[in-house]
Amino acid sequence: MTTGARPLSEPEQREVSRLAVAAGQKLLQHGAESTLVTDVTCRLGLALGVESVEVSLSASSMVITTLNHGRCITTTRRCQDRGINMQVVTEIQRVCIMAERGLLDVEAVHQRLEKIKPLRYNRFLVILMIGLSCASFSRLAGGDWPVFFLTFVASSVGMFVRQEIAHCHFNPLVNFGVTAFVTTLISGFGQVYQIGETPFLAMASSVLMLVPGFPLINAISDMVKGYANMGIARWTMASLLTLSTSMGIVAAMNVLGVWGWLS
Repeated sequence: MTTGARPLSEPEQREVSRLAVAAGQKLLQHGAESTLVTDVTCRLGLALGVESVEVSLSASSMVITTLNHGRCITTTRRCQDRGINMQVVTEIQRVCIMAERGLLDVEAVHQRLEKIKPLRYNRFLVILMIGLSCASFSRLAGGDWPVFFLTFVASSVGMFVRQEIAHCHFNPLVNFGVTAFVTTLISGFGQVYQIGETPFLAMASSVLMLVPGFPLINAISDMVKGYANMGIARWTMASLLTLSTSMGIVAAMNVLGVWGWLS
């Protein structure tokens, strides 16, 4: 992406490159699709004065090159997954728009990017809402109130386990597998002791919180929009998370001696 630009000194161009790649890095780390990452990175660089910005993305890193009157500066950043957070994505887009309108200079953009921190909801509120959402799915599927409450307990405990494992920085595959095991183990007692009329619904509904919907959507979006390598990488990771979840479910069923979700 190119535009007319005023001549920048090498330190100025280097600072613009750092800001552009920092914005792209945050976007990629917090779940933005590849088109958005590339677009915002390029727009921010152009708004701050460089002539051209080129971006290359991979599953765990990004490379950008800025060009200003014959001088190229290339920089690379590793992009570790920090979890999906649309608040961060929105804030970076807002900074980009303000820079394009001339409301922010290089120093102001630097300050605004430094202040962007992921907004986290209260963990117990998240546990409560996850429990209610999974329990509601069981109710919509035809479960009675005992199944509703069993699903609520199983998914709430599972979400608590998921948060604790994530807090210890374990691999997401381990996290999903253990969470699926614990959640299915608790909900499976409904099938063992015949809690409610359709206890198998609790087993099916309580693990819905582990469906990697956002990575799958991003994977399809990336492949459709021409970022095949990113799409395949995200699809592979989502598939591995699904496999890990399935292994946890099967392990719990094996422990309980309960097979299948049909009575």
